[in-house]
Amino acid sequence: MTDEKLMSKKKPAYPVNKRLDAYLDQYNRKIEIPIFYEDLLRFSGSVSVYNAADEDTLWIRVYYSDSDREEIDLSLKKVYSILHSDGSDRIFQYLNVDAVDYCTFGNSKPFRIKVRNILNDNFTYFYVKKTDASRVYGLELEHMLSPYNLNFLVYKDTLIEEHIAGIPGDEFIKEMLPKCSEPEKAQLAKEFVKFNERCMIRLLGDMRSYNYVIVPTHDFDQVIYSIRAIDFDQQCYEGKLKVYRPQFFKENYQMVELVRSKLLHSSVDQYKIEERSIVAKRIISSGSRIKKLVNICKTDHISLDENIKQLCGLIYDLTLDVDFKKCKTMGQILALALDFVKRNYEDVSMKQIIEKKF
Repeated sequence: MTDEKLMSKKKPAYPVNKRLDAYLDQYNRKIEIPIFYEDLLRFSGSVSVYNAADEDTLWIRVYYSDSDREEIDLSLKKVYSILHSDGSDRIFQYLNVDAVDYCTFGNSKPFRIKVRNILNDNFTYFYVKKTDASRVYGLELEHMLSPYNLNFLVYKDTLIEEHIAGIPGDEFIKEMLPKCSEPEKAQLAKEFVKFNERCMIRLLGDMRSYNYVIVPTHDFDQVIYSIRAIDFDQQCYEGKLKVYRPQFFKENYQMVELVRSKLLHSSVDQYKIEERSIVAKRIISSGSRIKKLVNICKTDHISLDENIKQLCGLIYDLTLDVDFKKCKTMGQILALALDFVKRNYEDVSMKQIIEKKF
């Protein structure tokens, strides 16, 4: 386990450069939207939001003056339509903006928008945040290298993210994990090993329990659990390799204990190899898209020089690949890490082909 000293006190937001902006435009991530993050800061009042157990969620529900409210509601409906539909105003009459919540905790300070369909009371959320290049790289890498597709939009200094549904990890560990059956606990242990490996491979940091969700899926007579990251602020920033491995955060202690009690070392190694192979296949299938993104990241400045130097040394110690010592940017480290995984997969695959042939 670790402590708070593992993380930097505050990570700065990095601007989206011209090359990344052009990439977002090419892949339909850059779309003009009618409202900016700064517009939502014009709220005139707020109240704290409490959960069902009457605990402070660290979100506040904000309110706007009558003159601002009408304009903001209309703009948020437009954003919803762009994100989830065809961008037209035909569905506006069926939508109601039920709540605008503001999070005062963490780096990104997002707004959470709750939109309800008035015909059937179904509702969904999306988030409005300040644009940060680290977050954009994180979202794109999650889209290409994880089992999940992500929908988000970027326009100037505003980022719109779809809501990732699931049970917050900290709530699941506290309330639901003790009630899980022994086979379910074993399956959760397996998923945590694979999630831990995936985060390290693509340098996604700070996966404390409140930065990921547990997603239960009913499959015949059992429940299958998966783990999804929901916070991408710490993509390729910190210098300590442990930050990119969820197992080292004290908030994940119970998940680590689950792995220790439910899985043999051989099983842990097997699941790590499985995850590396799956990520390698996704790198290959992503083709030119991931190459373009990584090439842009290689020349981008999204971390501190001391962080880059520290991480280079630590990954070299892990892989003994001297090329890591030559890296000057976080993007170069990321490119080598992904290439290392891809090469190992291709070398093993080729060896198996040769063995079968001869």
